[in-house]
Amino acid sequence: MKSHPTLLAAALGCCLAVGALAQTATPVRVRGTIDAVDAKSMTVTSRDGQQRALAIAPDIGVTTIIAANITDIKPGSYIGTAAMPQADGTLHAFEIQVFPESMRGIGEGNHPWDLEPQSTMTNGTVGDVVVTQGRTLTLRYKDGVKTVVVPDKAPIITYAPATPAILVPGAHVIITAARQPDGSLVAQRVGVGKEGLVPPM
Repeated sequence: MKSHPTLLAAALGCCLAVGALAQTATPVRVRGTIDAVDAKSMTVTSRDGQQRALAIAPDIGVTTIIAANITDIKPGSYIGTAAMPQADGTLHAFEIQVFPESMRGIGEGNHPWDLEPQSTMTNGTVGDVVVTQGRTLTLRYKDGVKTVVVPDKAPIITYAPATPAILVPGAHVIITAARQPDGSLVAQRVGVGKEGLVPPM
């Protein structure tokens, strides 16, 4: 079970945001609600209404996704954002993830993301935070810097380690799965929204 805080990064990987761990094959992300689950498999109804069947990896990593606040973001915070690049070079945030210190450095950089066509996932360290004139962040990562505009409606979340015990029918999840040669999916990491929260990434 991935319950120790130092295992949080391994549990989340890029599922959540995280979004950019190097893998030998492109991960498959499934966003939806658990219909049924047992020790070895689960079925999920995705946001587009499709029912997906997934095997559960024996060493599956599980995290809880928790609502956070703009005030949790400070200079030096390590965060991620699924966002839409704008013509002026800024990023329009769909959501913000405030990573625990144990996840600092995970998925650092600016990468393609699959939340919307042309969207990106950018993980980095916050420089400036401006909340008096809108909500604007300067986000620095190893290859560059981005200005992130955070709309009032953009969800802000953080993470906590969990165990597979929270995988229950009705839970809102984002799953990172590996596609097998026969086309089937094996869930490797799962983020579960706490108290009905729908993972925004």
